[in-house]
Amino acid sequence: MKGLSKDRLWSIAVLTPSIILIAVFVYGFIARSVYVSMTDWGNDPAQALALNPIIRFTGFANYQDLFTGFLQGRFRQELVSTIFFTLFFILGCLGLGLGLALILDRNPRGEGLWRTIFLFPMSLSFIVTGTIWRWMLQPQGGLNQAPTLFGAQPSTFAWLSSTDAIWKFDWNKLPLLTASVVGLVLVVMAVRAARSGDRTRTLVAGGCAALLFLWALIIGPNIKMLPAPELHGFNFALIGIIIAAVWQMSGYTMALYLAGLRGIPEELREAAKVDGANDIGMYQHVIFPLLAPITLSAMIVLGHISLKIFDLVYAMAGPDNINTSVPALNMYLTSFRQNQFALGAAIGTILLILVAFVIVPYLSSQFRTEEGHA
Repeated sequence: MKGLSKDRLWSIAVLTPSIILIAVFVYGFIARSVYVSMTDWGNDPAQALALNPIIRFTGFANYQDLFTGFLQGRFRQELVSTIFFTLFFILGCLGLGLGLALILDRNPRGEGLWRTIFLFPMSLSFIVTGTIWRWMLQPQGGLNQAPTLFGAQPSTFAWLSSTDAIWKFDWNKLPLLTASVVGLVLVVMAVRAARSGDRTRTLVAGGCAALLFLWALIIGPNIKMLPAPELHGFNFALIGIIIAAVWQMSGYTMALYLAGLRGIPEELREAAKVDGANDIGMYQHVIFPLLAPITLSAMIVLGHISLKIFDLVYAMAGPDNINTSVPALNMYLTSFRQNQFALGAAIGTILLILVAFVIVPYLSSQFRTEEGHA
């Protein structure tokens, strides 16, 4: 007992400084940023950089301005761009990484060299990657000149300066779209719970989905966030940034998938072949299900990176290119160029909430899994 108490005291003594530092410099600063986002700090230029600024509490006024203010259309487009960037970035990294891992899993000649080549972009910073790809995506050179190698005319695609967009929707329809998407997710959760025999979760998820769909049909069409339609969509200028990001991070997913493939016992593959499974069936029913946890982990990491992406966009397109801007870049400009600290803190808090939507469910599921194994 004495030894156990002594070990516990040493553990507390070692962990206490780290806990204090995290509490102050992480959670304390988060709390401070949330509070600042609910003030008017920076709205008055005379008070922004004053030694003792007069700061008034304004509640959720800054958040309301971001989502419904006439002058904040850029932020709303950035949110939409971030969603599209996250979707294509994750799909590109997972697809390319899995393909490369499947190729290397077959032990091709020079596997070590190819693995090093595929992993090398991950060792670069986003600033270096952005600089390289900015040179390659120049309108008068780089990839646009590639067709000339085959005797064709050079391409004229405006990689980082395009103003063309597709999949546009009216921002006023955001509550309706959000309710519909969340409702569909709840329906999927209800179906999965019903298949597993969890009646309580089935009823809760199904009931919440029904309420959301009912709200979307009756109240949603009557909500007007803006006095006039405001269209936002996927801008073609993001394509180059997505390609650069996938090029850098696909090696990471390749390494994860390759480790997962090498960790699958050979006995399982042999058993699947004995049961009559061909290569497609073996991958579909044996290998891919075993890689599902790796896919989830990769999606969490990649989603976290994409939601707060800043340096790659800054290096490739600059800070003032509205067509490629993202919320993190807007937060930087709002806070340190315009000195609107409260509005910048509000943008940062929204980013924190978006990241939390990705991280918290994953962490909670991991904790439940560890408790179940214990």
